Amino acid sequence: MSLRINDQAPDFTAMTTEGEINFHEWLGDSWGVLFSHPKDFTPVCTTELGQVAKLKSEFEKRNCKVIGLSVDPVDNHSAWANDIEETQGYAVNFPMIGDTDLHVSKLYNMFPADEQGTAEGRTALTNATVRTVFIIGPDKNIKLMMVYPMTTGRNFDEILRVIDSMQLTAGYKVATPANWKDGEDVIIVPAVTNEEAKDMFPQGWDEQKPYLRVTKQPNKL
Repeated sequence: MSLRINDQAPDFTAMTTEGEINFHEWLGDSWGVLFSHPKDFTPVCTTELGQVAKLKSEFEKRNCKVIGLSVDPVDNHSAWANDIEETQGYAVNFPMIGDTDLHVSKLYNMFPADEQGTAEGRTALTNATVRTVFIIGPDKNIKLMMVYPMTTGRNFDEILRVIDSMQLTAGYKVATPANWKDGEDVIIVPAVTNEEAKDMFPQGWDEQKPYLRVTKQPNKL
């Protein structure tokens, strides 16, 4: 069965570069980003892992843990980490799952459940579908999924922006408009009546349409 937003993120136990983990236990009450890679020692993924290492403090500010996945063995990940630090200037500072039996990739629908074999003999092209970002909330539900082609590096500034939006909208009855960034105006959700909004948004709002009420970001007043 395909995964959808708001489904429970499948739990698993796996070996990583920081030892064996149980995914849900490892997440605890944090947000999480699981992002996958088709193969170790691939060029685009090398830049992505370096970028995430650079941004680790930004994820930590948001109470968000990051974990990577590749179908190659953990020993390969450790060797790859040396190349990443050398070329990108940042050492990998988060766990990387070694999904050699494809178990996690199948759980997360990056491979069909009946996919045969192991990581041995597979190439980046045969693993091209292992290029997904999952953002998972403290309730262990999937909040976002994004799938990228192998030739396009992921935009982790966008991933941080989405986390900012989801954390804001989880705490307040607002939504964020197109291209929104932290600190900018937000939208009062239609389920909130004007009477309720008077108490919730005492700063007022700009009613552009009855369903489109724009107000200042609540936690930035």
